[in-house]
Amino acid sequence: MGSPKKIMLFSAIALIPIAVTIAIFIYTSPEQQAKRIVESFYTYEQEGNFSDSWELLHPFMKEKFAKGSYLQDRAHVFMNHFGVTTFTFSLEGSKKIKNWTMEKDRDPIGVVYATTVIQTYKGKYGHFKLHQEVFVAKVEGEWVILWDYNK
Repeated sequence: MGSPKKIMLFSAIALIPIAVTIAIFIYTSPEQQAKRIVESFYTYEQEGNFSDSWELLHPFMKEKFAKGSYLQDRAHVFMNHFGVTTFTFSLEGSKKIKNWTMEKDRDPIGVVYATTVIQTYKGKYGHFKLHQEVFVAKVEGEWVILWDYNK
């Protein structure tokens, strides 16, 4: 029988592939992939790169916002009206929802993942936070962003 040090070393080496497999599973889980696309979207918005953030919108969202209008509106409302040049943001949670609808007259989307985004602004009207639940779905193999328009 081996020494306790050799047994511990062997055990540690044997656990490495298990730990790597678990880490890969967690990193590539649909919840994490969805959360990463939300992070990418708001990083683009934070940088004022509204063209790239628009590209991450679901086709239903693109129907609501022509690209040119979106670029002008986002910059105008969030930056000019609020009197800020940028914002910080954080993400909270990720939950799977089945048969979610963006708005009343739309067909349900099979599966979406919901994440709460908290944007923090420091501007001419003081400091404030905007909380929004953001939804992510897969369309043609790509993760895309949706907002809730249900009333």
